[in-house]
Amino acid sequence: MCGICGFTEAGEGSRPVLESMCDVMAHRGPDGEGFYVADGIALGHRRLSLIDLEAGNQPMVRSTGEHEARITSPSYRKDGAPCGTEEQMLATGDFAIVFNGEIYNYQEISDQLVEEGWTLQTRSDTEALLVGYIAWGEEVLQKVRGMFAFAIWDLAERELFCARDFFGIKPFYYTMQGTQFVFASEIKCILEHPSYERELNMEALQQYLCFQFSALDETFFKGVFKLPPAHCMRVKADGSVQTRRYWRPEFDADGARSRQQTVDGIDAEMRVSVRYHNVADVEVGSFLSSGIDSSYMAACLAKENPGIKTFTVGFAEYGSEKGERDEISWAKELADELGVENYSHHIGEEEYWKSLPLVQWHMDEPSADPSAVALYFVDKLAAEQVKAVLSGEGADEFFGGYRIYQAPLDSGKLGWCPKPLLKGASKLLRKLGVRGANYLERASESVSDWYYTNANGVAFTPEERSRILKGSQGARMPQAVTSAAYAEASAYDQVTQMQYVDQFFWLVGDILLKTDKMSMAHSLESRVPFLDKGVFDVARTIPTPLRVTEHETKMTLREAAERAIPEDWARKEKLGFPVPIVKWLREDRYYDQVREWFTGPEAEQFFDTDELVRILDEHKAGADRSRKIWIVWMFLMWYRIYFVDRAKPSVN
Repeated sequence: MCGICGFTEAGEGSRPVLESMCDVMAHRGPDGEGFYVADGIALGHRRLSLIDLEAGNQPMVRSTGEHEARITSPSYRKDGAPCGTEEQMLATGDFAIVFNGEIYNYQEISDQLVEEGWTLQTRSDTEALLVGYIAWGEEVLQKVRGMFAFAIWDLAERELFCARDFFGIKPFYYTMQGTQFVFASEIKCILEHPSYERELNMEALQQYLCFQFSALDETFFKGVFKLPPAHCMRVKADGSVQTRRYWRPEFDADGARSRQQTVDGIDAEMRVSVRYHNVADVEVGSFLSSGIDSSYMAACLAKENPGIKTFTVGFAEYGSEKGERDEISWAKELADELGVENYSHHIGEEEYWKSLPLVQWHMDEPSADPSAVALYFVDKLAAEQVKAVLSGEGADEFFGGYRIYQAPLDSGKLGWCPKPLLKGASKLLRKLGVRGANYLERASESVSDWYYTNANGVAFTPEERSRILKGSQGARMPQAVTSAAYAEASAYDQVTQMQYVDQFFWLVGDILLKTDKMSMAHSLESRVPFLDKGVFDVARTIPTPLRVTEHETKMTLREAAERAIPEDWARKEKLGFPVPIVKWLREDRYYDQVREWFTGPEAEQFFDTDELVRILDEHKAGADRSRKIWIVWMFLMWYRIYFVDRAKPSVN
């Protein structure tokens, strides 16, 4: 896990710019820093070393004849100590790479390259990826198993080849400034480049209010884009760019496998995936919550590494208020059952609120998911003990874990009723303030009409957006943003359509973004075994009735998990991180704090502040408006950090 950056049209004076870009993301790689500057290209790297600790330095340069190799790592520094000379910084070679992520099957790829006559000089996945590209070109993307964002400079072609992994686990941002291409693992690095002048992208804000996250390829910074998952691009020295998708996550639930064969396949592939994700030259731990995903994953890892360390956070008041057990008590009991260590931390109210500005700075774009802050603290806890940790992201999108996926099955009971009648009844109930309006409205529509994010129902509707946001007339409907993904999934049933759309929006835009940014904030590598090509190849063939029913989610995954964990954990309902913001925002101290933001200069610039205060007052009076409040407040906080103060928040 690392941080990468670079730009084309490099020349005299590029070194200080490259250093500034690397310095601002030092948290992504405290173990070393490397630079490659040659005629036309500048590449920078911050390293968190996990594989081949001594020889896996980057940028890695390859000079090659007929299957001959010379590997160098120019201008490499560790712990801030200068290493090498100015001339070494200008190391030459036919190819140079900067790479963020892990190639878990790199040993198999290395073996294949050696069989084909290539010479490898390290035990690193970086060299396997670089030489694999030299040997096979873009076909290397079909061979790798892992998470990655990388850029390879081809000196002979004067071309930069960039790629992002299959599911968007690792970020890759870029901008074109004239004919100059600038890229990085974090947007804040691009902001350090003198060719880019920051400007707010208003369309990103419009969609954020409905989605809860940055939903477009173009980020909140005008002209800065995200390379989509499973895409690669070629950037020529003249500034021309070619982008293409190299893989698509297609579902095919028409297979003839029995339920038992499906369960067998899930369990077998999960154990293989966890084994791959355990590949490292450092200790690998695991998150452990009360839910099935992390519990199953941790149990599989414990089989590989008995005595692993697991990590849990929770809010003490959550369990006590509701008369329920909190995350920590569930996790400790399972840890004892598995015979593994468990480290836990109850997140305090004060430390949660104090961390908010720093979290928004690390996220690069505004994030309105309250659980991102909880993730910040569990990553901090894990980083005190290990350098890499397994996390359970992706299980819900692959195996049908969200309760919202049950909605089409439930509303399908009204399939006999004419759609116009259902829509009219929905409008009447909404006008009367009677419950059931959403249920009837969904029954009158296809999922593509109403479902565009897991934040449906808690984020702003387009109508609400038009009331609070200045200049929102003519803003695209959120359904227009997801329409292309729905078109690709049109042959699937409605539940599978929702899963497919979530992979391109909710998963990559919310779940994986906070996974990467919060772990990297603490120089911790977060690995996600569910988001593996082998696991997806099993999940994609599971018939919908074996994924989701009206009464249960993740059916066959739960059955597979029972082979590793007790039934109480395998059958437990999903909680996520239950952050008590509903209660907090009704307390005077926090109400007053947010009200000050909602009537401040940033709010005046973008919003109808009377509407914002009305929403805040409604929440204090008893209606739950917490997520809408959070969406606006986190944007205002983020905007002040990046456009007013233009500095990292101080930590008191």
